[in-house]
Amino acid sequence: MAETKRMTAEQVVSFLLEEEGIDFLRESLRWVVQQLMEAEVSELIGAERGERSEERLTHRNGYRPRSWATRAGEIELAIPKIRRGSYFPSFLEPRRRSEQALVSVVQEAYVAGVSTRKVDQVVESLGLRISKSEVSRICAGLDEQVDAFRNRPLEGAYPYLWLDAKVEKVRDGGRVVRKALVLAYGVHESGYREVIALDVGEAETEAFWRSFLRSLVKRGLTGVQLVISDAHAGLKKAIGQVLGCPWQRCTVHFLREALGHARREQQPMLAALLRPLFNADTSEQARELVGDALERLRKPLPKIGALLEEAEDDLLAFYAFPADHWAKLRSTNPLERVNREIGRRTDVVGIFPNDASLIRLAASIVIEQNDEWLVGKRYLSNHSLEAVLDQERREHKDREEARELTAA
Repeated sequence: MAETKRMTAEQVVSFLLEEEGIDFLRESLRWVVQQLMEAEVSELIGAERGERSEERLTHRNGYRPRSWATRAGEIELAIPKIRRGSYFPSFLEPRRRSEQALVSVVQEAYVAGVSTRKVDQVVESLGLRISKSEVSRICAGLDEQVDAFRNRPLEGAYPYLWLDAKVEKVRDGGRVVRKALVLAYGVHESGYREVIALDVGEAETEAFWRSFLRSLVKRGLTGVQLVISDAHAGLKKAIGQVLGCPWQRCTVHFLREALGHARREQQPMLAALLRPLFNADTSEQARELVGDALERLRKPLPKIGALLEEAEDDLLAFYAFPADHWAKLRSTNPLERVNREIGRRTDVVGIFPNDASLIRLAASIVIEQNDEWLVGKRYLSNHSLEAVLDQERREHKDREEARELTAA
């Protein structure tokens, strides 16, 4: 049997983060070495920042900037200064070994999960004077960066919300299981799109989706007027229970499903019949086209006709919103690029050792994408969103008045 070459964690992540993730890797590396310096200076002066101690030997005296060239790019560091004596971090000495070791630790955190022992070995090899408790704190801090992004408060209204899930293999309890990597992004009332959530679930069950959506509401998600996703009965129920707003079924996924029920020679005719439903000038015109399509499908393709009739309201929900938004609301295509980037990297890993490692790697991609969206052009203009936001305000006012009447 031919030998299969396996990549080390460092090689895997070097490949995975060669493009979009490199900025996140660089920032994580900067954070780690900054924490190492702070911990080493605390040991050197005999006290933590702001701590009163009889063993204190000197005091901190600000910082001085220093550039550090690494394989992840140039990093700007703030080196602590002390009033008596001097301090210079040993990893800035002209030794490639120290830089390689520190980069390796940060890289390994994304796939395998960095361990206290791993960091402790690097610290010892560099001759840094840092206690094991500080090493443990630094390890935990790597995950805190991802957690801070995933659990940040959501401020303002998000009228549109897209949801999608991707199945990945994760080792759990000694066996490999398939889990759902869930991604949510919305359009903020300012017009910018934003990645708002990332999680891993045991399966795409109604209970999982309900819990996921409730976590978004708890973080401050409000003003959702439409949710766009693929067809999933549990997800649709969870949306109604938690958000209570309309649901748009992805038209692209529906078209693929419908074509899958037709013979090859029937597919061009079917596609020509269904596509105009989602490109009509008005909602009324779209309804008329659906009626014509149902009549034409009744005999040759009755199963597809039944699917269309059942899904009609969910497929045409986007017509209730401004026409300028229709092309972006009728499918989950806006998520496809992000999903491809995640898939390109997760496919290399194959099987993740745990949920946290999958979340770290996916987060390194979506954080970069989120930053790109927030500093780029508006996804939807303020003017075109105003009608949607006004509708949400009126509905909110009606709910408040109804609640007051009930209480009275």
